Amino acid sequence: MPLQSPRRGSVIGDVIAQMETMVVSGEWPVGTRIPPEPELVAALGVGRNSVREAVRALAHTGMLEVRQGDGTWVRAASGLGTVLDRYVRRADARHVLEVRRGLEREAARLAARRRTDDDLERLTAALARQHELAAADDPAGFVRGDLEFHRLVAAAAHNPVLTDLLDHLGEALTDTIAVTVDAQRAVGSPRFHVHTDLLDAVRAGDADAAGRASDALLDELLALLGDPA
Repeated sequence: MPLQSPRRGSVIGDVIAQMETMVVSGEWPVGTRIPPEPELVAALGVGRNSVREAVRALAHTGMLEVRQGDGTWVRAASGLGTVLDRYVRRADARHVLEVRRGLEREAARLAARRRTDDDLERLTAALARQHELAAADDPAGFVRGDLEFHRLVAAAAHNPVLTDLLDHLGEALTDTIAVTVDAQRAVGSPRFHVHTDLLDAVRAGDADAAGRASDALLDELLALLGDPA
C-alpha cells in the first residue's frame, strides 16, 4: 500500500499510522532501511518535522531504529515486544512465570486441537534436542532449547495473537527460564517427563491433558523458585 497524504485529523498521528502499517504489512521488512526522509516527505505530502516526529515515536516503541549516518531501519514488526520487555525485565521471575503459566496453558490446549503433522515433527525434534543439551551439560543451550520447545507449542496453537504475546516476552522469558534451570541443577538434572506428557497430550489431541501437563510444568518451576516474598 503506497503512502498517502493525510486527509483529516492529526497529521502526525496519520503519518505514524501509515508508517506502522508499512512495517506490519511487511512492505518495510524487519532488518531493512526505510525510505530516506525526503522521499517520505514527498510521498506523504507533509513537512519534515511531521516525518521526524513519526519516526521518533516509532523508534520509541522499538519498531524503528535510527542509526546516525545510516538512516532509519525496521527493528521489529510491532512495538509490543519492546513494551513488554521493558516492563517484564523489572518484574520478579515468579510473577513472570505466573503470567506465562496462564498463557501457556491456553496455548497447549489449542495446540492439542489444532496441531499439524509438521508441528508434531518439530516438537518431537525440539524435545530430543533438549535431551542432548542436558546430557552435554550445556545450561545456556538448554535454556534456548526449552524456550524453543515452548515457542513451538504456541505456534502449534495457530493463534497469531497468542503466539506473538509469548514470543514477544523474548529475553524476559529467557531470563526466567535461566533462573529455573539453575534451580533444577541445584536439586538434580532437569526433569523431562512433564515435557513428554505435554507432547504426548498434544499428539493425542487431548486438550484437557495438554492443559494439565502445561500447568504441571510451570507449577514445578514455580515450586523451585520458592514462596513469594
